Amino acid sequence: MSATRPVNLEQARRFSVAPMIDWTDRHCRTLHRLLTRDALLFTEMITTGAIVHGDAERHLAFGEHEGLVALQLGGSDPKDLDEAIRIAEPFGYAEYNLNVGCPSDRVQSGKFGACLMAEPDLVADAVRAMRDATDRPVTVKCRIGIDDQDTEESLDRFADKLAEAGVDALYVHARKAWLQGLSPKENRTIPPLDYPRVHRLRQRMAPLPMIINGGIEDLDQAERHLAHMDGVMLGRATYNNPMLLGEVDARIFGDVHHVPDLTGIMHAMAEYAEAQLTRGVRLNNIARHMLGLANGRAGARQFRQILSVDACKPKAGPEVFMRALDVVANRVAEAV
Repeated sequence: MSATRPVNLEQARRFSVAPMIDWTDRHCRTLHRLLTRDALLFTEMITTGAIVHGDAERHLAFGEHEGLVALQLGGSDPKDLDEAIRIAEPFGYAEYNLNVGCPSDRVQSGKFGACLMAEPDLVADAVRAMRDATDRPVTVKCRIGIDDQDTEESLDRFADKLAEAGVDALYVHARKAWLQGLSPKENRTIPPLDYPRVHRLRQRMAPLPMIINGGIEDLDQAERHLAHMDGVMLGRATYNNPMLLGEVDARIFGDVHHVPDLTGIMHAMAEYAEAQLTRGVRLNNIARHMLGLANGRAGARQFRQILSVDACKPKAGPEVFMRALDVVANRVAEAV
């Protein structure tokens, strides 16, 4: 795997890939790091219980080639958060981020995620405990509010409490979360986006770094937000169309020398997969993150089919990636 370009964390926050449960695992981050050397990457949300009482190595280990990675934690008990961070410290994460935005029922039942926006004092205590456990930055990812909260008054109060607790940055999803009546999927699309509210919060809280998230579909939109914010965070747009990340270094960071191409990416992922297969990883666990790489190209449908079907077959190996690449390359040759 190619080495990453060293980058300052504050700079890296100008563009980050959102933490997404069941998606942003180490295989996904490996692909994303090939596409962007400069963006900040996140783990999936990992609960404090999984770290404190589970297999910490399995949950926390990541490769040096992944570059700057933030660990997102799910939890609300200050003691558990303190202990989880102390366990995570040797792994070398760039920052620790507390999830105060996930609206799922499972998360609510564990008293973490978006329901914590109703308890700013508890979140502030959690931030203090996290800061006591590490010298690395402690950040929070939240919504603009929940349910019937007044997003002007309640969000200001929430942000003020976290600033007093010493939070190092806020990632703000520009939607409310409706904890009753909407599913997690609906909470990603139905509550209206309110970007101006996040812009106002950033102006009010300056110089506290603030990153905006939610509904940002392309780099044109991202660049417009950067006129108001310290950073932008994209999630599903980057996952569904990974090659979007291939433009990030040049457009967001001015690194015009890193211009990834599909051929190089596929060969690098084949090399990565070969090493992972020797460790017992199944090829489809890697290939599932690559389905959108050829979006918009001739042969994209067959490319996806090969990766989604052939990668699941017994003894499937990196040659599956090469077959998928050949489909796209041959379509280009035919067009010429």
